[in-house]
Amino acid sequence: MAEATKRLAVVTEYIEETGWKYVGSSLLCANGVTVVLTARDEKRGVEALENLKESDLSHVIYHQLDVTDPASVDSLADFIKTQFGGLDILTNNTGIMGMIITDPDALVSGKAVIKITIWLKHVSKVNYSGAQKVIGAFIPLLQLSDSPRIVNISSSTGNLKVLK
Repeated sequence: MAEATKRLAVVTEYIEETGWKYVGSSLLCANGVTVVLTARDEKRGVEALENLKESDLSHVIYHQLDVTDPASVDSLADFIKTQFGGLDILTNNTGIMGMIITDPDALVSGKAVIKITIWLKHVSKVNYSGAQKVIGAFIPLLQLSDSPRIVNISSSTGNLKVLK
């Protein structure tokens, strides 16, 4: 998988043509790297694929992926193994916004605790466990590459904090 024309990248949760997702995928495609973009929402994933192909980026493929679903992660890993035999670049771009609490009294009184606990579990399941599952599933495929890379994208919106 060392030649540029045969290099393969997976970008998780690519659903819009803004920011790193569009620029990064465009640069990879322009350099002959085939990009498998993924999204949990199949309709939005297919739309993103069509938008990229309209921009003359032909080395792009879509595959559905929900990082919280082990069967979905395994399905993508099996697809990559079957269709390409390995992976060169894994970009973890999946993440959801953390929670900012603007009313500390609601937290202290217990009014917000149940909702916050459920949300924190979901944020952790997507932002931490999801990336962990994806990396674990793809390490064997990355080990087949002459130059494997894992890129983890994060932002401050994943923070969990209380504002006073």
